[in-house]
Amino acid sequence: MSMQNKPQMVEAVMFFSERGGICKQMFFTEFEALLDGVVNMPEFADQQMRIAYVSINPRLMIKAAVFFYLDFDEKGAPDSGWNIPLQHLAERAGRGPDLGAGPIRLCCRSQCPVSWHQMHLWDPNLAPGQNDLVLLRDAVRRNNLGILVEEENAQAVVTERLQMASEDKWYAPDFVPEEGAKAKDKLDQEHRLKTAQLIKQQRLRISSLSQQHEEELAKLKLASEADNKQRQVQVEELQQALRQQAELNASLKAQLAVQAASFQSSREEMTKQLRNLELHGRSESDVLRAQFESEMQAKIASAVVEYKEQIAIRDVELAYRKEQDTQSLQEITRLKRAYAELASQGGDQILERLAKLGVVFVVYHPGAGHLTIPLQDISAYQDNPMAYAAAKCFVTEEQYRHWLLHYQQPSCEALLPSGERCAIPIDRVDTPSRFILGDSNCCARHKASSRLRTVS
Repeated sequence: MSMQNKPQMVEAVMFFSERGGICKQMFFTEFEALLDGVVNMPEFADQQMRIAYVSINPRLMIKAAVFFYLDFDEKGAPDSGWNIPLQHLAERAGRGPDLGAGPIRLCCRSQCPVSWHQMHLWDPNLAPGQNDLVLLRDAVRRNNLGILVEEENAQAVVTERLQMASEDKWYAPDFVPEEGAKAKDKLDQEHRLKTAQLIKQQRLRISSLSQQHEEELAKLKLASEADNKQRQVQVEELQQALRQQAELNASLKAQLAVQAASFQSSREEMTKQLRNLELHGRSESDVLRAQFESEMQAKIASAVVEYKEQIAIRDVELAYRKEQDTQSLQEITRLKRAYAELASQGGDQILERLAKLGVVFVVYHPGAGHLTIPLQDISAYQDNPMAYAAAKCFVTEEQYRHWLLHYQQPSCEALLPSGERCAIPIDRVDTPSRFILGDSNCCARHKASSRLRTVS
């Protein structure tokens, strides 16, 4: 075999389908040509593919693996902003399961040596019967890429050089206890090594499942907080309407009290006149009394009718105002839509032209990493970048802001009795969804004291 055809380590890239299994294989040099735009992959258009970078030795065994995501546009071209150093991550990755050539170097979402690339990686499925590492191992053994394999041909011995041993040496010597102990120690060591590798694999699977559960919990928590905020707004609106109705009732009661005082004064005046008339004669007083009572009854009846009409008018006015408020809200909604349409006819057309030219809008936010913003999300991102980044991290905007302060300066934020901050350096929490206000941003002493206060 010549030096040019000597087998060497090979770098390859494997594409995983949505249904499971490997749907595409290529050498790393072909993958680099794909990233450079030399070729496109129309079968992956508008998809986010799960891909694995593998390093293969001449005996078709995997030595390192990196599991990462790659987005393709509607034409099947890869994301031009993708820049993950696969070879560097593979060299610095931690130990993984043994796939035949000793423990591999494994880099995935739950085991990443570079934290800011963690958001662009994924964890392989290690469940029995659906193990992604076993799929990679079997695909490499099939050697569909045509990798040059190291031959292990045993050197044949010439028949003439064979010699017959004497008959007394045909049988194995008696069993030596020391050799048996060494063999037993070797088997125990191999058993411990296999057990340690199995424990490592199970821990990686547990870490992957824990991270998936944390993301689901963060999504449910965010949805619950949004629902609570909406219900709080509805309660505040109902309370405001109730206050307005109470104010209106109080105003009507005040008017009725003024009218009642006026009637009382009129009654007193008429009573005084009645007494004066009683001096001039009983008959006249009876007439006046009857006249007075009839007039009072008439006035009371007319006043009751008048107030009932006023209340009915107020009810009509209140209904009219409600209708006007509803129309005003509809008009505001229509104007907002019109404004959005007018705004989209300006800057959005420029952004759409840039997107058609292949321009990609990428921003970096701590905790979320490099975010590729789709064209339809540009307006939402301009309105509130912090809220957009928080949503990508599955946390609220308030929790993301508190985490960002902690991430930029990881020190204890508890207040001392003197009023100053504790400011003792603490461990940084790299993931926003794992950050707990009052716990993650406090040192061990203040964290314990806050827990005591919570329990008490």
